[in-house]
Amino acid sequence: MKQTIVLALLVLWSMSSSALEIGSIAPDFTLQGSDGKTYSLSDFRGKQSVVLAWFPKAYTGGCTIECKSLSENGHLLKKFTVTYFMVSVDPIEKNIGFAQQQEADFPLLSDPTTNTAQQYGVLRENGTAARHTFYIGRDGKILAIDRNVKPATSAEDMATMLAELETPLVDTQLSSTPITN
Repeated sequence: MKQTIVLALLVLWSMSSSALEIGSIAPDFTLQGSDGKTYSLSDFRGKQSVVLAWFPKAYTGGCTIECKSLSENGHLLKKFTVTYFMVSVDPIEKNIGFAQQQEADFPLLSDPTTNTAQQYGVLRENGTAARHTFYIGRDGKILAIDRNVKPATSAEDMATMLAELETPLVDTQLSSTPITN
């Protein structure tokens, strides 16, 4: 009986974690960034694509490797009209320290309530986020989901995906600064 209940709960959990699909409208959020700003997905709608790279936990091996990849190879992403974030359920103070340690030149978003992680279907049983990357178009729709992220080549893989999705390149006459309110 106990095994049946556990199996049923796992099935329900896996169904909820895969609820978002390509073509779904990405859930809006308002989250604090490691740069002191607050970001909402709706701020980018109609203006820029957004990449959300969920990561399990600051200061851990794979997450450090992924953050370093994005810090060292962000120039590959800055060619596109996109704003990219790493996102975790860590408290903002932890993400600020982690971003500083890794010299991240992009914001790390914090979702300590786990509400956004739940909406994106990335919250794991242990309370951390699964390492999934969401590519969201200017229209707010999910264009791609990478559920097999390789931390060491995260930036290169994101740039390849953005090119495959035909994300417009930055106009060299304009600033590539993220849109913020």
